Amino acid sequence: MAPQRTKPSLPLKTRVFISLISAVTDASCRSDGSVNRRLIRLLDYQAPPNPKPSNSVSSSDTTVDASRNLWFRLYSPSLPSDLLLPVVVFFHGGGFTFLSPASQAYDAVCRRFARKFPAFVVSVNYRLAPEHIYPSQYDDGFDVLKFLNDNFATVLPENADLSRCFLAGDSAGGNIAHHVVVRACGAGFETLKVMGLVCIQPFFGGEERTAAEEELANAFLVSVPRADFCWKSFLPHGSNRDHKAV
Repeated sequence: MAPQRTKPSLPLKTRVFISLISAVTDASCRSDGSVNRRLIRLLDYQAPPNPKPSNSVSSSDTTVDASRNLWFRLYSPSLPSDLLLPVVVFFHGGGFTFLSPASQAYDAVCRRFARKFPAFVVSVNYRLAPEHIYPSQYDDGFDVLKFLNDNFATVLPENADLSRCFLAGDSAGGNIAHHVVVRACGAGFETLKVMGLVCIQPFFGGEERTAAEEELANAFLVSVPRADFCWKSFLPHGSNRDHKAV
């Protein structure tokens, strides 16, 4: 018999903060399937790019396609310019529906990745559901790869080694990274070579509930009702969670 899992003991301050985020998230998800962006921005603290190194990492934003607000934030570690470094293309989480590379938590984690790996980290601002449904997020991810391949000499430092490119993402970002890698494998890029995929707790699923889903039905933040809302926001109208994207 498998041992029964116990809930982690969280400090009171953390529990209050998570409860607040959960409440605001629920309040921003309207019954008609739309999202109150103004409300959700109240807790989505934004970090600006920092061209001056902070903790040995600088950052800058590059526009790929202004018409769809497609851009990325590049994180560059402060290391000798003759040291070739791999490129990590990162997709943030948020259920396809929330957050961005400028969200404070993702800005912090990408800075940490760039410093610790070390590597140049490209954090992608893809379009969000429900305003933009499948496959918009996958299209944006692939187009960023194509943009890097075609414009690497002007948008990346000289010591960025695109022949060692890794895709990564957490939650919905892990799902996006997976599907973008599948598409990129047949693209025949001349310079960019995908060497690996890192999915951090990727957001996948199906109509049949797993034991983990049932156990976390009323969990903080990623509860089953919130996950279902995100899937419904993202998938084509009339589709269910057995769609190939899931």
